[in-house]
Amino acid sequence: MTSKLVLFVSKEANASSTRYRALQFFPYLHPHGFKAIHVTVSGGILAVIKTLWKASQADTVVVIRKTFPLVLTWMLRFVSKRLIFDLDDAIFCHSDGSASRTRMKRFAAMAKSSDHIFAGNQFLAEKSMMFNDAVTIIPTCLDVSKYDVIDNRSEDFIDLVWIGSKSTSKYLIDVLPSLEKVAERQPKLRLKIIADFNLPDTTMPVLSIIWDEKTEAKELCSSHIGIAPMRDNDWTRGKCALKVLQYMAAGLPVVSSDVGVNGEAVIDDVTGYLVTTDEQWITAIENLLDNEAQRVSMGEAGHNRVKQYYDIGIVFQRMLAVLKQ
Repeated sequence: MTSKLVLFVSKEANASSTRYRALQFFPYLHPHGFKAIHVTVSGGILAVIKTLWKASQADTVVVIRKTFPLVLTWMLRFVSKRLIFDLDDAIFCHSDGSASRTRMKRFAAMAKSSDHIFAGNQFLAEKSMMFNDAVTIIPTCLDVSKYDVIDNRSEDFIDLVWIGSKSTSKYLIDVLPSLEKVAERQPKLRLKIIADFNLPDTTMPVLSIIWDEKTEAKELCSSHIGIAPMRDNDWTRGKCALKVLQYMAAGLPVVSSDVGVNGEAVIDDVTGYLVTTDEQWITAIENLLDNEAQRVSMGEAGHNRVKQYYDIGIVFQRMLAVLKQ
């Protein structure tokens, strides 16, 4: 039987959206009669021509988190037998949550041109359905088995871990004063950052780890508490809770801003704490610092929740159902 070719198109090969919305599914697609390939559309006119040519050869084209000028959207639609638009961010607005007429116009054109849309959460699905009724929610997922590693946690510190990138560092900086207040009373508290930047000066101990896909699971599992601060706006409501899912897969209790999908993934007082104020951040972290048994029970509950609802084997079935149509 000839395999059906699925072409995934994205802006960057190493972007988290490419890794979690496309590349990790490749081994799962092959046994079901699909051959998956990936191409980056960035790089000028030659990259565009290459993408359009490969799209014309594919049975299905899946565009990951990318919109185009109207002419290129029309050309991609014209050469594609079947076009799927996949989004895990609120790419129709600015990164501060403010409205963008240009981004919304390109988003609307891409949504209208697509045969189907994969939305990372309910908020993105509702925005997509303004222009296209064929929408399936495909939550960002992960391979939970990758987090079954020896934790090797520090005995000298209790590590409060944050994983992210420079673009989202502003959310961590927002909550830094609250973390410093806790550290003044809890000398064993240390902030562990797995990222591509260094924090500004802070009064609390900091352990900086350069992000590496091969070691991120081990670094998370060797921490004690995961934190996910966020501001509340349309951009953050479009986020798909990846870091929260990683923390829970690693068996960590989570303290998260009660925003968007984070407020759905984390069950308050069961897998961690959902907070909105500086005082709540301080109280939640101190509760976990003082109660090792609670850290363990919340971590186990979070791990089980991710395994039940967000493991790749489960979420893949939603994607497969659409691809087989």
